[in-house]
Amino acid sequence: MNTNGIHEPDREARSPWSRYNDKQAVKISPPPVPVDAEITVPGSKSMTNRALLIAALAEGTSRLAGMLKSDDSHWCMASLRQLGISVELEDDTAFIRGAGGNWPNRSGELYVGAAGTVARFLPAALMAGSGVWRLRGSSRMNERPLAPLLDALAGQGADITYHEAQGCLPLTLRSSGLPGGETMLPGAVSSQFISGLLLAAPYAKRPLTIRIDGPVVQRDYVEMTIDMMKTFGVEPNVKDDGGTIVVEPGVYRARSVALEPDVSTCSYFWALAAQTNGRIRIRGIHAKTRQPDIEILNVLERMGCTVTKGADAIEVIGIDRLRGGFAISMKTWSDQTLTIAALAPFADGPITLTDAAHIRHHECDRIAAICQELRKLGIQVEEHADGLTVYPGVPQTAFLDPHDDHRMAMALSLIGAKTAGIRIADPGCVSKTCPDYFDRLRELGATVVFEDRTDANPLRGTD
Repeated sequence: MNTNGIHEPDREARSPWSRYNDKQAVKISPPPVPVDAEITVPGSKSMTNRALLIAALAEGTSRLAGMLKSDDSHWCMASLRQLGISVELEDDTAFIRGAGGNWPNRSGELYVGAAGTVARFLPAALMAGSGVWRLRGSSRMNERPLAPLLDALAGQGADITYHEAQGCLPLTLRSSGLPGGETMLPGAVSSQFISGLLLAAPYAKRPLTIRIDGPVVQRDYVEMTIDMMKTFGVEPNVKDDGGTIVVEPGVYRARSVALEPDVSTCSYFWALAAQTNGRIRIRGIHAKTRQPDIEILNVLERMGCTVTKGADAIEVIGIDRLRGGFAISMKTWSDQTLTIAALAPFADGPITLTDAAHIRHHECDRIAAICQELRKLGIQVEEHADGLTVYPGVPQTAFLDPHDDHRMAMALSLIGAKTAGIRIADPGCVSKTCPDYFDRLRELGATVVFEDRTDANPLRGTD
């Protein structure tokens, strides 16, 4: 954090696809007329990284179309290349020549940036083969919990040396393969631990049984993993209402896959329509997707918007004054907690968001961070252990800190779509999932003005 109270960006974690790293801030003002557009959105981050890792483990060359080009996918592909996997990119299509579970490079250093999915998937995937690898991440990623997965891998024979905090990156992992058998993982901390072990499970020497302790946070992401495994020819056996998953030894087979648009990113544009009494239609997505953030459509309807769900497109039309006065559980779609919090000041009643305690351990403590930034705007907000309550109000012009978190930046931009002159530090942080986000806002009619990063013009606290 610098002297003005703004969290310093971790630029090492940014990929070559980051577009705004030379910008110290962005100023957002409302479009002169309600937004009215039909757009496309890049592929799902969650599906992209699952497909990349499975394709690398598969036999043959896979084709992944509609891939998301962002920081997270960049570091995933960079790690795979360090492991000796051929990854070629043509526009938004990747061609991956899999190694059948035997990593060609059996030693080296792998950097995962701030990519939570890669940090949680890669250690287990490495266990499919034999070797010694050092893994490290961004400063924030090195603080995020990995212990449940790493403990399970240690139970499967991994020799793990921690170089700083126990249960966190950076670490060195020595693997002689997955023996299989039975292991236990908690469900309450992150579904990514379960998904990580599942991805590697076909390459165990004998059947691997994963028992899940307690309810799973965002179970839809585990189902997404299972669906992707089936796409590549491996079918896990799910028992006990999802509490037990058994994977027989096998191999993934190369496939050609078209990836869905990222619903998390779609949500900011649907929310933009809601916020401006406008219309946004997004092509290539349907309401039956496994991506849990699709739940935002039901909430936008509850807030008074008109939602039209087609077979290959979804449209949202906003309303003059959004409706509030209700509570919502964010347990299964917590990535949109910040989005709803940014809409809530403009509703006609308070909105309470619950069951999201786990997002305190994401790119930042998202509950504390959004409460802090809303208070800067003069909005009344109550922070709870597992969420927050936001009251209606008229936001004041302020200089906002995204806390080096892409979802904070994109959610806060929605306030600028309704309140003139909102400034947000470090616009480059959106490169984690949508590197051209602010260009897209400008194309939709919002006034977007960047401030260059220069020594002569340091970050200021407020206007």
